[in-house]
Amino acid sequence: MSGDRDSIVDFERASAARDTQDYDLRLYVVGMTPRSRAAIETLTRITSAYLAGRFKIEIIDILQRPECAAADSLVVAPTLVKRLPPPQRKLIGDLSNEEVLLRALNIRSH
Repeated sequence: MSGDRDSIVDFERASAARDTQDYDLRLYVVGMTPRSRAAIETLTRITSAYLAGRFKIEIIDILQRPECAAADSLVVAPTLVKRLPPPQRKLIGDLSNEEVLLRALNIRSH
């Protein structure tokens, strides 16, 4: 039984750590198109609601900084890159599906 209790304690610690980790996000856009604006608005709303005080967003316009897109191996925009916490994830599109965004950010698991 001790092993079960240890597993529960480990799970609770991992869950608590996930709830306090800082997020490092990069949102790649191409100019200020309607899709770019929608992605920025959605990401700002979600991070403010679920990650208040625990996130950094860098918005990168591929037209102005193509070297950044090349460094992250991107070919499509808008694309969100979650750099931290691990694992790194990429989400392509205007981020309009909130459930997909929450899962990609590991805020919601189901």
